[in-house]
Amino acid sequence: MGNKLLFKHIDNSALIVFRIIFGLLCFLESVGAIFTGWVRKTLVEPKFTFSFIGFEWLQPLPGNGMYFYYAIMGAFAFCVMLGYKYRFSIIGFTLMWAVTYLMQKSSYNNHYYLLMLLSSIMVFMPANRYASVDVYQKPSIKNFSMPQWCKWVFVLQLFIVYTYASVAKFYPDWLDTTVVELLMRNKRSYFLVDELLQQKVVHYFLAYGGILFDGLIIPLLLFKPTRKYMFFISVFFHLFNAVVFQIGIFPFLSLAFSLFFFEPETIRNIFLKKKPFYNAEAVILPKKKKSLIVLFLIYFVIQIGLPLRHHFIKDNVLWTEEGHRLSWRMMLRIKSGSTSYTVENKKTGKRFIVKQNDYLTAKQKRSVSTKPDVMWQFAQRLKAEYKASGQDIAVYVNSKVSVNGRKYKQFIDRNIDLASVEWSVFKHSDWILTSDLEAK
Repeated sequence: MGNKLLFKHIDNSALIVFRIIFGLLCFLESVGAIFTGWVRKTLVEPKFTFSFIGFEWLQPLPGNGMYFYYAIMGAFAFCVMLGYKYRFSIIGFTLMWAVTYLMQKSSYNNHYYLLMLLSSIMVFMPANRYASVDVYQKPSIKNFSMPQWCKWVFVLQLFIVYTYASVAKFYPDWLDTTVVELLMRNKRSYFLVDELLQQKVVHYFLAYGGILFDGLIIPLLLFKPTRKYMFFISVFFHLFNAVVFQIGIFPFLSLAFSLFFFEPETIRNIFLKKKPFYNAEAVILPKKKKSLIVLFLIYFVIQIGLPLRHHFIKDNVLWTEEGHRLSWRMMLRIKSGSTSYTVENKKTGKRFIVKQNDYLTAKQKRSVSTKPDVMWQFAQRLKAEYKASGQDIAVYVNSKVSVNGRKYKQFIDRNIDLASVEWSVFKHSDWILTSDLEAK
């Protein structure tokens, strides 16, 4: 039964079309980051970036290096779209995207993380076996089928993403539409829909519609009688997100996943009419069957486990942010902060407040005002910089933070030298003060 579920071959039209769309969107994301100024603002203008902890050695290339970096990454994506040297191209894009993702957190986005995961999955996919330059150059690799696991890997990944996104919304500030109202308040300048987005009934529709959509989209796309209806609903949902939240390629990438839910013959008839349709349904076991199963089993255990870790860490993740990243907690809260950094020379006792503008961009200043891991990293950087000039310093942080419109409250213990404490990966940092998110 297991062999049939995973290794029965089905028509590969969905994977071939997805490769083309995926490559095109990754190309547009890479090149678009250059022309929209994202690379300049995020990777060129800053004196340094706040990388993921443990990857501090990853810093942007000097000068105009990151423009060339993104151009090369875009070239890899374009080759993926064409199916040219596919395996080399998708590995190249995946590694380069992973590096730029781990390199900076000021523009953190769950979708960037998802793209890193999807690129990694695409490395293992036989996605160049039709409609590709590789087939043109080597006709012997042409194939009209793929094992079913190629489909189910995507389905399971999406199920995990959407399910966690839905469950995370079950908390008071989302259910009473506080978060949605705050999100929509920033859209008052939108032409035609500005006042519509401020209506309470719209806030309730978006809040509870978001829960239902995220929780039901995958099961109802798998269920044939509701498939078409859910597809049209997803078109509306993702286009709304594309217009209102302007999140780049990802609404369109999400729509591309629909390819794996429709019948292969339907996809072939729409997109690849000249392609012979495969319906032999042969079960072909690969030589490295066990290795493949173990690899994806480990991968999905990690994917299921990571978003649960905040339940084992003290206090509310909305306040502490410990366990927030890599957990599909998307647009769940509005957080603002006011933070100052005081440096004390341990030898002389002399103190002064750090001029953040001397070190940080506007976007980085927002991160060091609300995110405890970035606060800690900034303190470590200050310590290292002063140590290089022969000074031993302490760094004290005075931070007040507001979550979802509440009154500002002291966030960090101002008496703790943040430059001298160790970072805790899987447990609560005691220098983050206790939250009181029930009060408004």
